[in-house]
Amino acid sequence: MLSHVREQVRDQGGGAAPAAVDGGAADLGPLGDVAEVEAAEAVLGQAIRGRRDQVLISTKAGLPTGDGPQDAGTSRARLVRTVEDALRRLGTDYLDLFQLHAYDAGTPIEEVLATLEDLVRAGKIRYTGVSNFSGWQLMKSLALADRHGRPRYAAHQVYYSLVGRDYEWELMPLAEEEGVGALVWSPLGWGRLTGKIRRGRPLPADSRLHDTADYGPPVEEELLYRVIDALDEVAAETGRTIPQVAINWLLRRPTVSSVIIGARNEEQLRQNLGAVGWSLTAEQITKLDAASARTAPYPYFPYRRQEAFARLNPPLAG
Repeated sequence: MLSHVREQVRDQGGGAAPAAVDGGAADLGPLGDVAEVEAAEAVLGQAIRGRRDQVLISTKAGLPTGDGPQDAGTSRARLVRTVEDALRRLGTDYLDLFQLHAYDAGTPIEEVLATLEDLVRAGKIRYTGVSNFSGWQLMKSLALADRHGRPRYAAHQVYYSLVGRDYEWELMPLAEEEGVGALVWSPLGWGRLTGKIRRGRPLPADSRLHDTADYGPPVEEELLYRVIDALDEVAAETGRTIPQVAINWLLRRPTVSSVIIGARNEEQLRQNLGAVGWSLTAEQITKLDAASARTAPYPYFPYRRQEAFARLNPPLAG
């Protein structure tokens, strides 16, 4: 699993970065401003010193970090500068995965792909990916990469959780067909699946939802509590925590390559890493699938509700 270095920078701690390195991978985003980016890269650079070959490092570019003309988007100048600055602060000569944080409608796709190809050929990045793309944006990018013989995007960083399964409608089949691995962010539904939220209880004072509820897709209360009830049952059966069960479910979904953890401290990170190394039973997966199921929107609805459509194009996930 990938681990954000973000939270321990904001809390001015240091324990989570070495723990992330112990876990095998670190992700540097999303980060709010230039100072935060620089601090995260500096902390991680210290943690990987002498251990670079033991970890995979991922970072992103695209969202605004200032008001200047080169402080937003994925133009050639910004991508080159972002990569070179990250390499310098990290004290390494390559990034394992470099991703576009968002689709930039103001920069031609051909320019973006050509720039990323140059960075790959220069040995500064190993693989490229995107984040928060729609189906057509990703498919057009892949098609143009194929047409011009440029590196294809290998990963797509997406929101996906037991209370947010929209990824399954279009992006999952596209990823399966085109060989693009999903890196899941916010696997606990913006803090809803931590085990602290319960029916009839007020939102805990330390819940992230006080700050993040408006940033993500809304979740109906009945769906949330239905999922929590199912997680409670499976957690009791397995002797695992609710977050561990929720993350384990994700790791076994089609096309999911890894899950990104935004732990606030070392203890939380190590607990979440306990989501690997064991398996849910088929019955437990079915229980979680049923509790989190939602009606698919058109045009996906008939393929999930009508046998004739499903026979021609069966869904990847139940």
